[in-house]
Amino acid sequence: MGFEQIVPQMRASVEDELKRIVGLVSEDQYDDLHSMLAYHLGWEGEGSGVEAQGKRIRPLLTLLSAAALGADWKQALPASVGVELLHNFSLIHDDIQDQSVARRGRPTVWVKWGIPQAINAGDLMFTLAYQALMKLTLAEVALKATQILSRACICLTEGQYLDLSYETRKDLMLESYWLMIAGKTAALLAACCELGALAARADPHQCQAMHDFGFALGMAFQAQDDWLGIWGDVSLTGKSVESDLISGKKTLPVIYALSLNKEFARQWHSGPKTPLEVSSLAALLAEEGAGEYTQRESERLTGEALLALKEAECSAEGEQNLKDLTGQLLRRSR
Repeated sequence: MGFEQIVPQMRASVEDELKRIVGLVSEDQYDDLHSMLAYHLGWEGEGSGVEAQGKRIRPLLTLLSAAALGADWKQALPASVGVELLHNFSLIHDDIQDQSVARRGRPTVWVKWGIPQAINAGDLMFTLAYQALMKLTLAEVALKATQILSRACICLTEGQYLDLSYETRKDLMLESYWLMIAGKTAALLAACCELGALAARADPHQCQAMHDFGFALGMAFQAQDDWLGIWGDVSLTGKSVESDLISGKKTLPVIYALSLNKEFARQWHSGPKTPLEVSSLAALLAEEGAGEYTQRESERLTGEALLALKEAECSAEGEQNLKDLTGQLLRRSR
């Protein structure tokens, strides 16, 4: 079944299974707690709906990976939901740490319910992620899936630690950036693809190749996302082209230009930036080659991802579906 036909079926099943897992929290006894999870997942509250839910890229990667290796994708549904819940746990906590007031056009959970209860909601989302894995049919698969998800969570936490610690550092090199996004972004996409392979009972070589595919895809995705944060079309992406530069976020174009130690670096280190300075800073980044470098790196990493996918020896249709998702993910943008 082709990409356009299979993805809506997968997405509908993911939503049903997510609601089943979140439904383990009693609406009668813990109505606000349940509401926090349902709101964050885009099901309730003002502005709820498909846009508020996001694209569910991570569960789709898991299901498409399983299908590409010959399995009935429904076998991987518990793992796909576990990944999505873990991802959303990290978003709730990230929003608190970054003091982000909006996500997908709506107030964040901590803004609506306060920081202490938002932490509770994130913690519960984390726990439910592992509850979801218990529905995997074979005990040995569930155990291995738990190990994969736990490893990814450690990497997520390490990546977030680096991201926060980098805010005050002035000695960052490009290697520092790649280490950070390996944890913050690539580790979970790698886990998605490996979990799909695991659910398909693929051999160790295929599982490793799928892990490598997801990892390189995650690195390419983050580099491209950093490019969008400065030069993207906000009408297409919904992502402000001012926020990254105003907040002082250490994205790939910024770290590249800082490593050159030219005019951009001088202005960057002169103090906090205002919205009026954003266009001139973006122009300096482009002039010093940061935009071109970032796009080259995203393209290089995309090539690595596709080579790893070829190594996994997927079915022709399954490989094409994953390529279609890769293209959608990396071209969402311009």
